[in-house]
Amino acid sequence: MTTHTFDIVVLGGGSGGYAAALRASELGKSVALIEKDKVGGTCLHRGCIPTKALLHAAEVAEHVRGAAHVGISATLEGIDPAGVRAYREGIVAKKYKGLEGLVKARGITTVAGMGRLNADRSVSVGDDVYVGTDVILATGSYSRTLPGLEIGGRILTSEQALALDVIPERVLILGGGVIGVEFASVWRSFGAEVAIIEALPHLVPNEDIAMSKGLERAFRRRGIQYSLGIRFQTATQDDASVTVTLEDGKEFSADYLLVAVGRGPVTSDLGFEEAGVALDRGFVTVDQDLRTGVPGVWAVGDITPGLQLAHRGFQQGIAVAERIAGLSPTNIPDIQIPKVTYSSPEVASVGVTEEAAVAEHGADAVVAYEYNLAGNGKSEIIGTGGLVKVVRLKDGPVIGVHLLGDRVGELITEGQLAVAWEAHPEDIAPLIHAHPTQSEALGEAFLALAGKPLHAL
Repeated sequence: MTTHTFDIVVLGGGSGGYAAALRASELGKSVALIEKDKVGGTCLHRGCIPTKALLHAAEVAEHVRGAAHVGISATLEGIDPAGVRAYREGIVAKKYKGLEGLVKARGITTVAGMGRLNADRSVSVGDDVYVGTDVILATGSYSRTLPGLEIGGRILTSEQALALDVIPERVLILGGGVIGVEFASVWRSFGAEVAIIEALPHLVPNEDIAMSKGLERAFRRRGIQYSLGIRFQTATQDDASVTVTLEDGKEFSADYLLVAVGRGPVTSDLGFEEAGVALDRGFVTVDQDLRTGVPGVWAVGDITPGLQLAHRGFQQGIAVAERIAGLSPTNIPDIQIPKVTYSSPEVASVGVTEEAAVAEHGADAVVAYEYNLAGNGKSEIIGTGGLVKVVRLKDGPVIGVHLLGDRVGELITEGQLAVAWEAHPEDIAPLIHAHPTQSEALGEAFLALAGKPLHAL
């Protein structure tokens, strides 16, 4: 057994882990970064980046289909799965190479292997032991399934769906959240018949209901089917197809079933509880500064309760590294973290929904305004419908921004600034949005809430 000593040992090299390692190294700490697979984690290799590459390929397919509408002669001859895969893998490989170079340049020691936390807060990897003054747990998440629903064969998680070397003719998606609607969008653009099964009453059920209903209308126009409000019961498969039965007896059949019912924390059998780290339903219990109950042990990213987003992991990793170095970074609550669903159309949001605001403050204290993208020149040019919704307290600050439409994810940072800085619409209304841009739609909503609408009644 060989012992290696560092200022900080990071267990897990995904978004939260490598962000912590990079920032800690920048602050003069010696760092060991332990990763069983590849640095970059799920987000880079099996999540955010490859799925967005697929969504871009899907967008190109839709643009070619609609080229005649803008006077361009083009014909979509088909989708080449091998070509799409090569494009996607090329993007990931380039980003991975860049990250490897950055980690190396910062002097971080990367350790390939499965790490396990010991009772004395050291981390074992095979016969080697890594000791840190501080340990950061960042072991990430996995694709969940439902009781009695076994993954394998024609029943896939998002990881297996990415690796498919064919375009399904018919596909079922269990779960209408972010992952489910993104894959539905891709497969429909590639020509598949798609049906989503969601037990809750709406698609993207965590979003403002106006965004959910708008996405449902858009998907209906695209020919994406969905079943809402009825729970899954069973799934069976044979060599040719998979059949899903709902609790009301209705059946759906397709070539494949994608299970997209959320992600769970990777915390079991890693020695956490034996080392005194408390878990709640598998998630690591932390305080507002991301400390566990064990001195010197911290946790970041998807293993902590709350939003499971790569950019949240980045922020948490950076914050912990700075706290270890004696700095005092600002805590960013989940409600101020922007969320984007990259389907066509996209859904983006930050802050509270109108329903949540009314429940907390009362209907008389909340004012919401919706601006339709039909009135926005740039949205008309790129051919997207959609909606901007801003929620404020009466005579008070903006507390929620909700967007629906192609490319609106690029606008959500302005919404984050408004919500996080507790800006009043009257503060924002004098500011100028470039013309023609989609950001003008957000500006119109702020103008209307400030009592001086320009292009709206």
